[in-house]
Amino acid sequence: MNAAYVLKTEERQRCEIWTRVMGYHRPVSQFNVGKQSEHKERRHFSEKP
Repeated sequence: MNAAYVLKTEERQRCEIWTRVMGYHRPVSQFNVGKQSEHKERRHFSEKP
């Protein structure tokens, strides 16, 4: 399927982002303000096979 489909604003929903912290996974939305700010500053990368 090559056709692009664009959702209307009312069809969209918020995506919950999880990250690994100290050996377990936790949603970023539960971080305190300082930790959320630190998470936004992180540099993400993809490892090529």
